[in-house]
Amino acid sequence: MLFPDYEQTGVVYHVAPITDLDKILLEGISYNDKNTYKSKYLNFHKYIDSCRPKNVPNWVIREKAIYASLNFAISHCWHSHTVIMSLQINPDKCWIANENLANEIYEPFILKDIEGYEHAHNYLETVGEDTLELYWKTSLSFNDNLKKRKDIIEGYDAEVLIFHKVLPKDIKLLSIVSDHKIMTPNEWKEFFKGGLINGNR
Repeated sequence: MLFPDYEQTGVVYHVAPITDLDKILLEGISYNDKNTYKSKYLNFHKYIDSCRPKNVPNWVIREKAIYASLNFAISHCWHSHTVIMSLQINPDKCWIANENLANEIYEPFILKDIEGYEHAHNYLETVGEDTLELYWKTSLSFNDNLKKRKDIIEGYDAEVLIFHKVLPKDIKLLSIVSDHKIMTPNEWKEFFKGGLINGNR
């Protein structure tokens, strides 16, 4: 894996657009503070929440979660123009689920209302419901996962659902990702200095 295990670091990892960085460093992170929250994800979260079984605690509401990861594969493909951060969290207010299962139904959920993709409705009502049943069935509290370690089972891509605001003091900027480079904040600063000194454009 890319980073040392949570049991060594005590942090999880969050990726955000670089355009949100200044606000994050000044104000921290809330579940609904990104421009893409309503436009891309809110209705999708509501759909998954609507299938939540009664044995999952009432405070576990996807539409009110900040999303993070326990770790990444070394071969992980990063999106350009993003920032990678580590977050200190309160484990008692976090939940673990298999992101792979949620991702399986994102495209049919988005496509279902587009002409020509009407069969996506049937897909969601059959395969989709089975997938979401498994999503919730295999989810568990953050603390329970530290005992059972589902996150290290092959095929289980653990997403961390954080149900509290993350304050600036609990955020550390690790890397900034461009189309061509992944560098630490200090490496970017040295890069800019070198560009100015050498006259590179």
